[in-house]
Amino acid sequence: MGEFSIWHWLIVLLVVALLFGGGKVSGLMGDVAKGIKEFKKNMADEAKPAEGVAPAAAATLAPPAQTPAGAGDGVIHRA
Repeated sequence: MGEFSIWHWLIVLLVVALLFGGGKVSGLMGDVAKGIKEFKKNMADEAKPAEGVAPAAAATLAPPAQTPAGAGDGVIHRA
């Protein structure tokens, strides 16, 4: 009772095709394909390293400088 056979899926697909029409379904699939292609393109662009990094930009990519001992421990030190 809980399983769907191939006939159930064919009937569901037929009802969807009748409700939405063939043109709308194929257009929707085309839009999904374009979205996937754009996603892959953007992921590939992010994976490429930046070329010609300016010196100012390179300085922002450097690791942070060391802080004095006790400066970031959350304890208030009084002199």
